[in-house]
Amino acid sequence: MTSEPKLKILIAMSGGVDSSVAAAQLVRAGHDVSGVYMKNWINEENIIGHCPWEEDIVDAEAVAKQLGIPFRVVNLMTEYREKVVKYLLEGYQAGITPNPDVMCNREMKFGVLWDWASEQGFEAIATGHYARKTLLDPESSTQHPASILRGADPNKDQTYFLAMMQPHQVRIAQFPIGHLLKPELRDLAREFGLKTAEKKDSQGICFIGQVKMEDFLRTFVPDKPGPIVNLEGKVLGEHRGLHLYTLGQRKGHGVASPLHKQAYVVVAKRQPTNELVVAIESADTPLLWARKAVLHSISSAGEPFNDERLLQAQPRYRCPAGDAIFRTLGEGRAELEYTEPQRALTPGQICALYDGERLLGGAVFESIQHT
Repeated sequence: MTSEPKLKILIAMSGGVDSSVAAAQLVRAGHDVSGVYMKNWINEENIIGHCPWEEDIVDAEAVAKQLGIPFRVVNLMTEYREKVVKYLLEGYQAGITPNPDVMCNREMKFGVLWDWASEQGFEAIATGHYARKTLLDPESSTQHPASILRGADPNKDQTYFLAMMQPHQVRIAQFPIGHLLKPELRDLAREFGLKTAEKKDSQGICFIGQVKMEDFLRTFVPDKPGPIVNLEGKVLGEHRGLHLYTLGQRKGHGVASPLHKQAYVVVAKRQPTNELVVAIESADTPLLWARKAVLHSISSAGEPFNDERLLQAQPRYRCPAGDAIFRTLGEGRAELEYTEPQRALTPGQICALYDGERLLGGAVFESIQHT
């Protein structure tokens, strides 16, 4: 890092160990660093669960003080409600499965926050994502000289959540910890003497902390009970609202299986009749497996990919990326054909697109063609 030009960088500090070490790495490299906490959400609605924003601010400020860098809290709650929370609630009400974490990165960290940072004279924004950034060959004809690569730690790679970033956002992004394995990062946190060195990783959604998604949705979206049916239409039970279930869900739907070690799984949500459809899971369960899908809202992280090509498509976080043929349909849409059947492809979910380790961009599942 010492050979890199010195930049004025704003580091988004969440109060966790990852962003703390990211800030420390930038300071060690000699950059002009300032820390910021994005205040996106507070628990004013008394949602059930723990939203630790106050303690996170305290921890982030303490680390900034340890590192000797300026720190401030930026209130982005109004923008967050409009750009992320609204997207989340409308998606679930429409029967699709949105991803607020992906939209948080595109619309907030590298969107609204960058707009504010650039006005303050910053040249880049850094985050604690496990991702790497590489500069392409300067003699290349590409107009987009930067590319995002998967993080070095395969268990922590977070490039999926960056899939909808746009080229100008990639150019100003910095990922100081993407080359580290998690144990190495913890060791560095101890070496720097950071307050957050032993702090547990947060598992919450980007803006509601440890609150369960089900509890959050039930606070803002009224329950709408309806029948749970099998593939033949037989009623097996009652659901509380289609928005509370996801395709591929094995637990929590309340229907016990009569077969040993074979569970019922959610295979469809029928909005017109308000039916939740379940089936016994197997390697050939109808509606559960698919090879073809249509994508919309295609977003390129670098050069546009307009031609038919083989790539790797990751349909959700913690799911392997599968080989697939990508065929453009025009107007921001494309057909995706996997070489192997995929489980529980879901409308509304983000699909991250890769060429090996390089993140090409992302898109949203529009419709699924089942096998």
